[in-house]
Amino acid sequence: MSRLLIVYHSKNGHTAALTEAVVAGSRHPEIDVEVRIRLAREAVADDVLWCDAIVLGTPENFGYMSGGLKDFFDRTYYPLEGRVEGLPYAVFISAGNDGEGALTSIRRIVRGYPFREVHDPVICRGEPDPNMLEACEALGTFMAAGVEARLF
Repeated sequence: MSRLLIVYHSKNGHTAALTEAVVAGSRHPEIDVEVRIRLAREAVADDVLWCDAIVLGTPENFGYMSGGLKDFFDRTYYPLEGRVEGLPYAVFISAGNDGEGALTSIRRIVRGYPFREVHDPVICRGEPDPNMLEACEALGTFMAAGVEARLF
């Protein structure tokens, strides 16, 4: 069975709502994929080695990714070095500003693994509305379907 990992940081705010939508989409009834959800502070290198693709979620904090997601990268980079080249990934961001700083910092770091971006980032500016939740659900469905079909 194909496997999708969702790693996110939230303090039960907007990013948590976006994560719930991504998870709901990834568990589409017509897609047979095992989904593992981890808070960034709990995710470890073995979770990344387990998966066939990863979705990363973060709030924008001071124009950057959350400290929790950065900590995940700090803890897993060297243990994963040379072991996950080309791992498909996608990003969703809950932004109070424009989300571009958070996105840029994530892209800079994941190039070092190196992961391969397979979906445009979903950036929710402000409180999640039905359109943003739908976009996150579609992201989850896309990633799960792509993993199941081995498209990436």
